[in-house]
Amino acid sequence: MPLRDVAVVARDLDPYEEPLYRASIQYSLAPVFWTQLRVTRTRPYALVESVCDVLDSEELSLTAFCRPLEHRWSPPSATSPAWPIDPETVQGLRQAVTDEPQTLDEWYSELDANPDVDERFVTYAGWLDGCPEPTPDAVANVLTDVVEAYEELGLPVTRENDSPALGETERDARAVVRVKTLVQQLRHKYADRLDEGTLDRSWGSVAELSQLIATQRPGRREHSNARAVDVFEANDVWLLDVPYVLAVGLVDGEWPQRTESVVPPELQAEIIRGDGRAGALAPRTAWTTGRDRDQLDDTLRAAGDGLIVTRHTESTAGEERRPSPLLNHLETDVVSADERRRLVSPERELPAAVRAMLDEEVTDVE
Repeated sequence: MPLRDVAVVARDLDPYEEPLYRASIQYSLAPVFWTQLRVTRTRPYALVESVCDVLDSEELSLTAFCRPLEHRWSPPSATSPAWPIDPETVQGLRQAVTDEPQTLDEWYSELDANPDVDERFVTYAGWLDGCPEPTPDAVANVLTDVVEAYEELGLPVTRENDSPALGETERDARAVVRVKTLVQQLRHKYADRLDEGTLDRSWGSVAELSQLIATQRPGRREHSNARAVDVFEANDVWLLDVPYVLAVGLVDGEWPQRTESVVPPELQAEIIRGDGRAGALAPRTAWTTGRDRDQLDDTLRAAGDGLIVTRHTESTAGEERRPSPLLNHLETDVVSADERRRLVSPERELPAAVRAMLDEEVTDVE
């Protein structure tokens, strides 16, 4: 069964991402988490934003001056492994220079005249001092160079420090692609806003417009690895067509979720049913499981040839977890405890119901 024919679906991915990574490593699989990439929380975006902020400031504290370096700025022409500057060296600069706010010219002069300062800081200050005025073309050229230098020299640092699952590397690489696209969009939108007179020509305006574009167009589903187990949130399964789907976390309180409320559950039920005087009250949508049922329906429809649903019986703290009431509406073949043990044993023997599901597909193909 090709890996690309399998999708894992969870109501919410956050609590499942780490254990699924661990399980994937154990079974020599590569999980691909189809989650929304929050570009503004990534290092490549933070690097672009910090460069704009530095170029927009008349005077800079040492902390603000060094922020792009902390996000792994490297010169556009750099090929040396000396770049980016390691965090310890950046922090050590505080011992050699003043922390009084200064202009870029003053920072360059001070660093260049100080023999105790690493020459790479002089290179950085000189690059900042030589950046052009923020015309649309200049903005695109400067920021493209920044992102490409990060891709060449900053991304390998993430790879070197990452776990075997390479989750941070994957996220960082996706962010590089997204920020490159953002910079190209920025060139045109910035030019349009200048022509309209709705923006001032400044690096601060560039930073504001970058934030607007990044939050309006969040990156997602940009993986190129087709031979992997795809992991989705239930909210993203609508209209998918996948031969085999594994729905995880079918426990009460998780799928469906329960919302904390000052209204007792018994009264909530009366309001929802419309019983007595309580029926005159309007129920909150959070009290119902309609959204969760819809998401489970989408998950069922996405499964073309087979569906496996799983749940855990207790939390990591040992608390009992009850099955989801949504399971009451499904006709399922229950895997016995002995079969589950054999499945996770070194032999990894598939339960009979799963084997039958796969055999049925082979028969249909023949």
